[in-house]
Amino acid sequence: MTQVCATAAEAVADIPDGASLSVGGFGLCGVPDALIAAVAAGSATGLHVISNNCGTDGHGLGQLLQRRRVRRVTASYVGENAEFARQYLAGELEVELTPQGTLAEKLRAGGAGIAAFFTPAGVGTPVSDGGLPWRYDADGSVAVASPPKETREYGGRRHVLEESITADFALVHALIGDTEGNLLFDKAARNFNPLAAMAGRVCIAQVEQLVRPGELDPQHVHLPGIFVDRIVHTGVQDKQIEKRTVTATKENDA
Repeated sequence: MTQVCATAAEAVADIPDGASLSVGGFGLCGVPDALIAAVAAGSATGLHVISNNCGTDGHGLGQLLQRRRVRRVTASYVGENAEFARQYLAGELEVELTPQGTLAEKLRAGGAGIAAFFTPAGVGTPVSDGGLPWRYDADGSVAVASPPKETREYGGRRHVLEESITADFALVHALIGDTEGNLLFDKAARNFNPLAAMAGRVCIAQVEQLVRPGELDPQHVHLPGIFVDRIVHTGVQDKQIEKRTVTATKENDA
């Protein structure tokens, strides 16, 4: 049964030090901001975050980074966060960069109970051969590098073995959810939220609209409630823009 929590703080209260978190979102779209803020307001530290990206300075997972609450990040893209780059290059943060499609499948496979899979993505690069700097020393040397992975040939093409991902907790954002945990995601927010939810042993969902059972058309459900352990109604999300670009008004348009 899905537990309906009164607040985001209640929903994340038992996340301990050292927990692993699979976190939904794509850029700043569909980020479980209320849940992340609640974790940031708590005391849990030494967290391992698995997410497509790590937010921006001050937004999304960037809040946890600024408070030095993250020890390790598994992500596919981290280019919009200056504090992330500073901590990584200073040897304060361990980072495992993963091809985006591989990361998506690692989460999905973890949720489906599949231990590992072979993929051609990354073959012949440091992704398969090893040597990617996971953590630097303060002097700039590599303290921890990625190990080489097993490769095999299928259909005349080399593939690399990738292990699936499961996390202690999943934090996700949905547009609509019902009190039984069935979720509907909005557009690009569907990219990683369902996968992150599946990979979490305890899935916590924040929703903009919370409805009663039966109000969601079953054919519109993107993630069934069997994957969702806790749900909290957080209201309409204050959506952020990573890079705001505007066109200057021309004189003849004024």
